[in-house]
Amino acid sequence: MSYVDGFVLAVPKDKIEAYKALARTACAVWMGHGALDYVECIGDDVPYGTLTSFPRAVMASEDEVVVFSWVVYRNRESRDAVNAKVMADPRLKGSDMPFDGKRMIYGGFATLLRASDRD
Repeated sequence: MSYVDGFVLAVPKDKIEAYKALARTACAVWMGHGALDYVECIGDDVPYGTLTSFPRAVMASEDEVVVFSWVVYRNRESRDAVNAKVMADPRLKGSDMPFDGKRMIYGGFATLLRASDRD
């Protein structure tokens, strides 16, 4: 089964365009090195919960938007190989991160179930 890296982070609203540019570059890099799928989503209906929520998890402020993204690989071994190539890719070296990386949540996940209605 496939393997997924997932990310949740907060991006300042005034840096969304810079984030979109970085995301386009990152997508090209990951896909170019063998990722199967790359998805970036900007929060649209993401309420600040009383106890838990996406905004709480990344300590998002009123002037930030939550971004939820994931990258899909064939398996864990493929993920490790792709990420090693990504980290060495010069297209991402020295990139200015338009968000606070210390508040980013990320992790790798083995796929339990997958269904798709893609074209």
